[in-house]
Amino acid sequence: MILGAGVAPDGTPRDMLRDRLDTASDLYHDGKIEKILVTGDNRVSHYNEPLAMTNYLVNTKHIPSEDIVQDYAGRRTYDSCARARRIFEIDRLLIISQGYHLPRSIMLCNSFGIDSTGISATQHDYVGMWYYKLREVWAIHKSILDLYIWAPEYVGGDKIAIKK
Repeated sequence: MILGAGVAPDGTPRDMLRDRLDTASDLYHDGKIEKILVTGDNRVSHYNEPLAMTNYLVNTKHIPSEDIVQDYAGRRTYDSCARARRIFEIDRLLIISQGYHLPRSIMLCNSFGIDSTGISATQHDYVGMWYYKLREVWAIHKSILDLYIWAPEYVGGDKIAIKK
C-alpha cells in the first residue's frame, strides 16, 4: 500500500510521494510485490492522489494498470488502513511510506487486523521535513484516540476483493 503524500497542481507527484512510488516500482519489478494499492485523497475534482499515483506508475514506471488498485477515499492514514481491511479485505500488507510515518501506519493497520510491516521510501531530505516529523507526534496521539476512544467513521462502500 502506498499512502498519498501530495500532488502538484499539474497532477504530478511531489518529492515525498514520488519516492514512495519509486520504491514500490522497484519492489514490483524485483518480484517482491504483485499488486499495489494506491490510496489517497480525492475529495475535490481538481485533486486526485490515486489517479496521479496510477498515472506515474503506469506511464513512468511501466507497471501494468491491472496490478494497481485505487482507493479514492484514503483521506488520511486511519481511513486508508480501515478501508484496506474492511473494503479491500486485505489481511497482509507492506506499507510504503517515509520512515517517520511507518510506526503509526503499521500500528493502525495492525489494529484493523492486517498483518503489516513497512519499508521506508526516504531517499533524501525533503523541504519542510521538520514540520512533517513534528506533525507526526500529534498524529500518533490522535491515532490512539481514534482507535480506542473516538472510532471515527470513514468512507465505506462495497467490498472490492483484490485478485492476485
